[in-house]
Order: sequence, then C-alpha cells, then structure tokens
Amino acid sequence: MREEVDPNIRLSFEHHGIEPIPSAERSATVFDFMRVEWGGLNSLATAVLGAFPIVLGLSFWQGLVAVITGIAIGALILAPMAIFGPISGTNNAVASSAHFGVVGRIVGSFLSLLTAIAFFSISVWSSGDAVVGAAIRAFGIAGSEGLYAASYALFVASVMAVCVYGFRMMLLVNKVAVVASSGLFLIGFYVFWGRFDSGFPGAGFQWGGAHFWPAFASAVLIILANPISFGAFLGDWSRYTPRDTSKFALMVASTGAQLLGLVPCAFGLITASIIARDAPTFLASINYAGGLLAITPARFFIPLFALALLSGMSTGTTSLYGTGLDFSSVFPRLSRAVATLMIGSISAVLIFIGRFWWNVIDSITAFVSLIVVATTPWMVIMTLGYLFRRGYYLPEAMQVFNRGAKGGAYWFQGGWNLAGCLSWASSSLIALMTVNIRGQFVGWLGNFAGGIDLSLLAAVVVPAILYPIFLYVFPEPRGVFGPDGPRGIPTTDAPIEPVIFER
Repeated sequence: MREEVDPNIRLSFEHHGIEPIPSAERSATVFDFMRVEWGGLNSLATAVLGAFPIVLGLSFWQGLVAVITGIAIGALILAPMAIFGPISGTNNAVASSAHFGVVGRIVGSFLSLLTAIAFFSISVWSSGDAVVGAAIRAFGIAGSEGLYAASYALFVASVMAVCVYGFRMMLLVNKVAVVASSGLFLIGFYVFWGRFDSGFPGAGFQWGGAHFWPAFASAVLIILANPISFGAFLGDWSRYTPRDTSKFALMVASTGAQLLGLVPCAFGLITASIIARDAPTFLASINYAGGLLAITPARFFIPLFALALLSGMSTGTTSLYGTGLDFSSVFPRLSRAVATLMIGSISAVLIFIGRFWWNVIDSITAFVSLIVVATTPWMVIMTLGYLFRRGYYLPEAMQVFNRGAKGGAYWFQGGWNLAGCLSWASSSLIALMTVNIRGQFVGWLGNFAGGIDLSLLAAVVVPAILYPIFLYVFPEPRGVFGPDGPRGIPTTDAPIEPVIFER
C-alpha cells in the first residue's frame, strides 16, 4: 500500500485525478490559492495584453482606464468560481455537472482546453521571443528561426514536466516566480520610467468621441479576457483547501490576485507607449517582444531574460495543469499525467503553427474573443445556479460520468441539463455575434451599436435572463436542491435515477 505523505511536508508526485481530494490532504491555504492565481497573472503574457490599448490607438490615460475597467469587471465576474473547489473537492468543469449535467459538463472541459491553448501559446510566444532576443543582445548570440523554435520547445517541455509532476510542484514554482517576477517588474518600471511620457496621445481619440468608444470597448474586452480565462481553473487549486474554508475569503483572494495583475498590465501599457513613440514599426506589426527589446537598455537585458524565463513557467503551468487534469476525466482511461502530456503536445503543435505559419495577433484576438463570449455565460450560469441551489451540492453525483456510470442526481435528460446547456449555447452565440475588436474581428452584429463591442454586456445579461426562464421550462428534480429547497424556481417530483455502472 502506498504511504500517504503530508503534501506540505514533502514534495511528491500527484496521484490524484478529478476524484474528490480526501479531507486529510486538503492542506492548502487561501494564500496558497491566491499565490498560484497571482503567479499565472504575473508574467510577460499579461504585459502583452496590457499593450493592446496602445495598439488600438488609445492614449496612455485612456488605456489605463481601459486596463483598470477590464481587470475590475473581470475580477468580480470571476470571484464566485473560487468557491466550487472546496465544496466539490474537484475542478470546476466537473463541479458544473450540477448545472449542465454529468455529460453536459464537457462544456466546461471545452472552455478549459480553449483557454489553456490560448494562454499557454501567448506565454510561450512572449517568453520565448524575449529570452532569445535578450540572449542575442546580451551575449552576442546569432539569431535564427531555429533558435526561436528551440526556445519554444524548451519552454513547452519544462512546463509539461512541472504539470505532470503535479499541484505541489506548480505551487513551488509559483512561490519563487511570484516574488522574483514582481521584483523584476519593479526594476523594469525604474529602468523605463525616464523614457515614459504619460501624455502619450495615441491616435488622438477624444474622450467620449465617436472613435474613442469602439477602441475603448475593444481594449476592455481584451484585458477582461485575462481574469475570465481563470474561470474554468480556480477549482483546480481551491479543491486543495479544506471544505470549510471561508467562501468570502476565497473570493477576496481571487479578486486580490486579479487586481495585482495591474502591475504587469501597467508594465505592458507603459512600455508599449514608449515602443509606439521610439520603435513604431514593431507596434505596427504587433510584435511586442521585439519592440520591448528594441527599447531596452543593456543593463536590463539580464533581468528581462530572467523575467521571460519565470513568466513562461508560471503562466504556462497554470494554463496547462488544469486542462490535463480535466481531460483525464473526459477520457477516463487516461491518467492525469498522460492527459497532460497529450494536451501539452497538441498545444505545442498549435504554438509552432501559430508562430511560424499564422499571424500571431490574429490568433490571440480570435482566442480572446472566444474566451470572453463562451466562458462568461458559463460562469454566470454557475453563479446563478449556486444561488438557486443555496450552495447545496452532491459531490459523489458529479463523478458518475468519470466512473463509467449513468444515472444519479445530475443525470437529468440523458446526462444533459437542458436549462444550463441551452442557456449557455444561446448566450454564447448572441455574444459572439456582437464582438467588434477594432480592426481584428467583427461579428455579424458587431456594428449594431456604431462599432462598439457589446459582447461582454451580452455575455453577462443574456444568460442572466435566459437561465431562469429555461429553469421554468425545464424544471429540475426536487431531490437536487437539499432540505431547504430551491430559491425562487420551480421543481418537479421526478425521482432521481439510480446509478448504473456500465464499465
């Protein structure tokens, strides 16, 4: 029999998949949870997103307002996603079985895959380019496409190794990366401050003018994608906290971590304004890493090299770990480690294709649009579902699909909860049609409001309206609501189907 080891005492290979974490091993603290989330934010990948307001033509102050607005709104939408891990003992995609059905929860699995590929790619691209560029200028190395490819491959392999080892290794990496990256960003602020002009005018948009609002809305949407991207992953880490962990404390910790993301975003915003002034050709091609290297003084090459290394590891691990974990449940024959290797390999192929054959900026904006319009409705439904259920969940019923069975409290209609699934599909489609990222991606209804992107508004408001309506059309069995019953929605007297194992 394998000896159980206190995970806080000794680093060990993680054997857990998405089965509920035993109470004896839930020893992570709220600060541990916050540190992992913060580590995923505190990187050059976030700085790349922070550069987009300048790319879209906003002035520095307009861009700063867009950054703060996007982070604040995203953090508030995201915060409730932290509470499902301690309740269910598993990740958020599996926990969503309660609202989407034990088969329908693959919606959450799809969202985690989409997000992981997007931010793993951004992380590898930005960090790989910065590492190679800094090495070229600091050590006189000759640059080549092969060198960039080798850098990407090294990052991919390193991230995959940490994720395969498991949560404790990822926590250890972030313990180092959070502190070191924060210090390096502060050094960067000092280095670039003398060249920074807070009066940078951008394209000269007037506050509130006809050209201002479309650019501002697009910038907010891109910044917002960063906190929204964590929605499917917070349960991966909070499941290691005790079941009685304060829900309020977890939400505050998540919000705090996202607000700390203002540091790398501001770094991207400030340096992008300098690039736009001193090296505009890089900004015109949306080559933030190249532009950053073009304006970097020699004394910052080594710190930038270190920042790129740490950034690639911290953001890459938080993106890839959760998706490997989740797909081990979608394909139960795969262990967590094997699923992580599979998803990591697929992501690696897409990273190379996106860098050497596609336009990187088009790849980023397409992923960002999909993340916001698809993940936000899912999060709204999860949050409303929690309120309707009064926080009552049956963790064992969430594991039916993973165990090769059918039936149970969350089987609903053949494993699908029509209320949740139809609400999500309808809301995501409507939100996608209203996307208008200035100059990059425009949906069918993207010009409905004079070019202003309404996708975030649609992604929040539409599911908030549709989900309660669908719960009246497709009421859930009384047995899923616990002793106090539901809050404000009808139920049926349909019996809970027995669990039947098929394999």
